[in-house]
Amino acid sequence: MKERNKTVPFDYMYRSTWQLISKMYNEEALKRDSIMTIGFVLVNIHYKNGTPSTALGPKMGIEATSLSRTLKKMEALDLIYKEANPEDGRSVLIKLTEKGKEQREISKQIVLQFNQEVAQNLTSKQIETFIEVTETIQELIQDKLIF
Repeated sequence: MKERNKTVPFDYMYRSTWQLISKMYNEEALKRDSIMTIGFVLVNIHYKNGTPSTALGPKMGIEATSLSRTLKKMEALDLIYKEANPEDGRSVLIKLTEKGKEQREISKQIVLQFNQEVAQNLTSKQIETFIEVTETIQELIQDKLIF
């Protein structure tokens, strides 16, 4: 039976991998005079109905001040516009302009390409294990079983 290594630096591996992914996405975004965060927001806005502004931050794990700054920049670039939310008078819907819809599709294709390329270089078992490990880490954190 294989002995487990209980000193694997999981946090470091996730952090360093995300930094590489982030750098890669930013390099792609720069080719289109953009930044990764804008692409990330575009992909998370519902194509037809828009998305309540209050739902975007938690959905993406972005702090309200950073999101607000990004949305202002996106408005200035004519990627989004704000509209009163008919279901909640206290919030606004973030909707895509035609230019925003075009940029969303580009961002979506970049994300799909990344995921497809990674998947093609892993076995089904590796993908299954990655998902299981990631879900376990998420549960440990969400259920406050670590700290």
